[in-house]
Amino acid sequence: MPMEHAMPGKSFNRVLFACLHNGGRSQMAAAFFNILADQKKARAISAGTQPAPRVHPEVADAMRELGIDLSQARPQLLTRELASKANLFITMGCGESCPVVPGLCREEWEFPDPKGQPPVRVREIRDVLLQTVRNLVKRNNWERTK
Repeated sequence: MPMEHAMPGKSFNRVLFACLHNGGRSQMAAAFFNILADQKKARAISAGTQPAPRVHPEVADAMRELGIDLSQARPQLLTRELASKANLFITMGCGESCPVVPGLCREEWEFPDPKGQPPVRVREIRDVLLQTVRNLVKRNNWERTK
């Protein structure tokens, strides 16, 4: 069903990806989303419950292999206020520490933390995450038009 996560009265959708440190999974997901989705329909942001000082180097390296530069991405704190600005809240491993926002559609994606993992494992996580984000964009008809 198109725009299944759209809030009443809103024609624009904001997706919030959250994980523990906002240095890996959520950064990759937001970057993929913002490349794949039509920015007039939806945009992604990311945050973490315990933000790291920077994107994990192994994650930055894996994304750079695909031509995606995360050098300017800065982990930010996940707050209830930030979450309340989203239409869809996707969590990846922040569990109980993620805020509960009444009325906000929430999904939990099970992805291992890439922090400290060898490059081959980070690539595996990255590639499955890319496909999962691609499916999210497609099922909501948020794709870029050709």
